[in-house]
Amino acid sequence: MFYFTQRRRFNELSEQEILALAISSEEDDARIYRGYAERLREDYPATAAVFDGMAAEEDTHRAALIDLHEARFGPTIPLIRREHVAGFYARRPIWLVENLGLDRIREEAAVMERDAERFYTAAAARTSDAATRKLLGDLAAAEAGHQVTATELGERHLGAEEADAEDATAHRQFLLTWVQPGLAGLMDGSVSTLAPIFATAFATQDTWTTFLVGVAASVGAGISMGFTEAASDDGALSGRGSPLKRGFASGIMTTVGGLGHALPYLIPDFWTATIIAVLIVFIELWAIAWIQNRFMETPFWRAALQVVVGGALVLAAGVLIGSG
Repeated sequence: MFYFTQRRRFNELSEQEILALAISSEEDDARIYRGYAERLREDYPATAAVFDGMAAEEDTHRAALIDLHEARFGPTIPLIRREHVAGFYARRPIWLVENLGLDRIREEAAVMERDAERFYTAAAARTSDAATRKLLGDLAAAEAGHQVTATELGERHLGAEEADAEDATAHRQFLLTWVQPGLAGLMDGSVSTLAPIFATAFATQDTWTTFLVGVAASVGAGISMGFTEAASDDGALSGRGSPLKRGFASGIMTTVGGLGHALPYLIPDFWTATIIAVLIVFIELWAIAWIQNRFMETPFWRAALQVVVGGALVLAAGVLIGSG
């Protein structure tokens, strides 16, 4: 709490401090863009070249600000950064954005430019020196025009073929990292828990016991699938992405798949709970078929036949075992 009380308000900054803040902000943004470029260079070289160009633009802005500071206040620039100013916009730490997808990184860059434009507009209104006001106003216009700059750089480095290739790579990475493990987990959770849940239901006709068995089976299967997915492949050679992400996707969807038809057994009446659970099972199985068709390009009726028929057989096995 004490740290935040020491932060200065923007309207308390002197013109020299505003220039120093602008210099450090431009330096930080250039480093962020270069970080994006390095992050994307292997899989998306054309987009990486765009961010290299944007970083060079930020370097040009910083050089102009330093020249102005030297002319007005001398070569010694005060150390002032974004975090020293109350209410000033902040940038996400690199570890929060380094694993973002291509589209999300582009959105983050657009937000950076809008933040910078607002800062320079406010800074220009705070200064009385004509040269400083002109430069800050020009920089505000430049940041507003960075969308145009990004478009021009994109046209220079991203032709139609390059853009299509990068979009296809991003889509493939999304499928490998999130959809495929999540779908495998949803299938496992929805199908593998059918037999123990419905066997318990028909053997005991006790909804609370069935619910506890269902939760235990779902959570246990989720933990097992999550660890198995994460440990099976580090993604270095297969290109399937972060094992942590894949583990979470698989584990969470496995648990969700099992809980879907376990939760109805919170209803005290056995037959009401069972009818609702069976309806949810068929909704889950059709949803799996739709996901396979939508993302994995599996023909819908083939996916439905595989998933729904297989799930129905497992459900029937659980009912028969429990009834026996």
